[in-house]
Amino acid sequence: MLVLLSALLMAGVWGPCQVDSLARHVVETYLRVQLGIKAFDGAHYDEATDHFTAAVNSDAFLLKYIHFAYQDLTVYFVQLFGWDLESLLLTTHQKRCQAFLSVEFKQQCSVLCAANGDSALAANDYDRAIDLYSVIINSNSASDVVFANRSKAKLGKMLWMDALLNAQKLIKLDSLSYLGYNLKHAALHECSRYWTMHLMFRHEVIDAQLDNAPLRVLDTTTGLLCDRETQIGTFKMSMLYKELVSSTITHADLYIAHIKEVVKRYLQCAMLSHRWEGKEPLLQDIQGKSVYDSELDPVGGITKLRSFCRTARDAGYCWAWSDTCCIDKSNNVEVQESVNSMFIWYHHSALMIVYLSDVPPSSKSGGLTRSAWNTRGWTFQEFIAPKVILFYQNNWTLYRNDRTPNHKDSIAIMQEMKDATGIDRPVIVAFRPSMHNTREKLHWASTHVTARQEDIAYSLFGILSVRLHVDYGEKQDRALGRLLQEIVAQSGDITGLDWVGESSEFNSCLPASITLYEAPPCQPPPLSKEEIQTSVSSLRKMGVADFASNLYTRLWNTSAPHFAAQRLHLSCIAFNVTEVRCRVGSPTPESHLMYRVKADGLHDLLITTRETLVKFWPARPTEQRFLLVRPWDWSLLELPDFAELPEPSDYGDDAESEEGYETSPSTPSDDWSGGSSVKQEMPHLESRALQLFVRLGQPFSAFLLMQQRSGEYKRIVMDCDIIGQVQDLVSVGDLMDIRTIEIL
Repeated sequence: MLVLLSALLMAGVWGPCQVDSLARHVVETYLRVQLGIKAFDGAHYDEATDHFTAAVNSDAFLLKYIHFAYQDLTVYFVQLFGWDLESLLLTTHQKRCQAFLSVEFKQQCSVLCAANGDSALAANDYDRAIDLYSVIINSNSASDVVFANRSKAKLGKMLWMDALLNAQKLIKLDSLSYLGYNLKHAALHECSRYWTMHLMFRHEVIDAQLDNAPLRVLDTTTGLLCDRETQIGTFKMSMLYKELVSSTITHADLYIAHIKEVVKRYLQCAMLSHRWEGKEPLLQDIQGKSVYDSELDPVGGITKLRSFCRTARDAGYCWAWSDTCCIDKSNNVEVQESVNSMFIWYHHSALMIVYLSDVPPSSKSGGLTRSAWNTRGWTFQEFIAPKVILFYQNNWTLYRNDRTPNHKDSIAIMQEMKDATGIDRPVIVAFRPSMHNTREKLHWASTHVTARQEDIAYSLFGILSVRLHVDYGEKQDRALGRLLQEIVAQSGDITGLDWVGESSEFNSCLPASITLYEAPPCQPPPLSKEEIQTSVSSLRKMGVADFASNLYTRLWNTSAPHFAAQRLHLSCIAFNVTEVRCRVGSPTPESHLMYRVKADGLHDLLITTRETLVKFWPARPTEQRFLLVRPWDWSLLELPDFAELPEPSDYGDDAESEEGYETSPSTPSDDWSGGSSVKQEMPHLESRALQLFVRLGQPFSAFLLMQQRSGEYKRIVMDCDIIGQVQDLVSVGDLMDIRTIEIL
């Protein structure tokens, strides 16, 4: 450029001022042309027209006349900068014409789109109106009217945030626009309602639904692990969520029950019950990966997990859960919550899928009964807690090709479950967790085994409605001891003390292993209604009503059984042992001894134990004291009059009410009400007292206790139940010592 301008100056064509002006105009013109081309390529035709027009009118293009006088001048531009001014001028004119034509076409299109958009808006066709107005806006030819109308269409479509943005753009174009401020107010109002509904959905509906759901699940569509926040985010991104929120805003009378049902259907989860075999995929193995990923090792548990997810997905469920990978077992807090919540998760699941890896498609009737799945500790709650359950064979086809929607409704399959577990179908179908009749539930669990010995107790937390700390490494007897201790403390149920065998180090009244509950509970045959009525009539004639009422009152005022520092404080009826003799030559197992035991007011007993007892009798007394005791079951005071309803069971009608699954059990203090019952009318009290008196005369399960040097007692381990019976209840009433004994 300097060479070119110097040549013009030396040739005397232009003076210094003309040369300087020429340089400036040439640069400006070139830049104008380049900006015009860029605007044209970006479809900004108005801007392109302005740039090209300015370039055409520039003095720089007067240089086209210079090459007639100085033919080498154009060569300088081409060689130094690649600027061919003639070609540049030609290109500028062409682009300018094209820009003029494009502007005119765009204006015509904008007019047409605006007209069609207005018609669509008037017809409430908001999607079409939004599309047409967006064409105008994207072509950079929108007016304030277009922004106003698109804002209206967005409001009609219930896209509140988009409507607000359009209203704000309208106000930016015209700060005094009354319509703009009206639209902004309307959008803000609807946004406020939207977020109110959004928060309601989150706190009252979604969170409530997930309160009884697992902490982490598998997305059956993607195969990815999702925590609760991810699960909620996926739901909020779905069209279902947007339509539900929108319909709630437009239909204020939409019942919350309907909303909850829709959310429940979307978030409902299918769960897997199976046996752990070989290498199962843990959370760390599939974190951030899809279970459908072909790169994952298809051998072992991953194949099972993949098939489970596909089965759940094909059944219509978005979410699935497996105990292998959906619990972070390295996180102690998560393990604690999971173990204590599993029963509730299972109960609220939409479907429990049971995979029987040892049952082939060719299996005949009885394959389920014989499956090793029945012996796994955790499967107890996995089949008894869910409302809906389906059994699958090892090729992932339905067991026995039974297409009943819920196998709990299949009589044939439930009969197999009864054969395997000993649990009646009504219990399996409608079980409700509680601490009532603990002994029966322990009997059901007694044949199950777990890989970790503590799990045999932890797997019963939900069954018995207990929440406790999980402490792997404490061993089975302590874990079971803590569980039974909690049951006694919260409910007063002492049926779990009914066992024979080796005692726990936790407390001598508790068993060392759950297998000791395999034998059925010791329950003397109950008296019939007629037998009780006959006995009550006889007792009335004997004039023992006052004595019976006094005994009833004393037993009513006994304290609740409880543990303190692993010592059991047990209310009982105690009988003093007066004689213990070893029976020589008795046919007993090796290392076991048989003893004859006498106690005040009781028939003589024969007992077998592996412990060596101190032998004594009246002529040979001992300082060590022995007691035969009847543990006091306070529920005996609630003897029903025959017109009353029977005692409630664990498996009543499974209505929609979930009471008992989330509420904490009552404490003994709620049940032991002092002597309030004694304030009943005398005939009613007398009737109950005489019925109790009859029951106390029946055989009962007894403990033999031996006093320790510190004054507490210890239960003697027996090889069979001790069944005691009073000789004559009326005559030995004073020999019954109603007391609370501390047992180590």
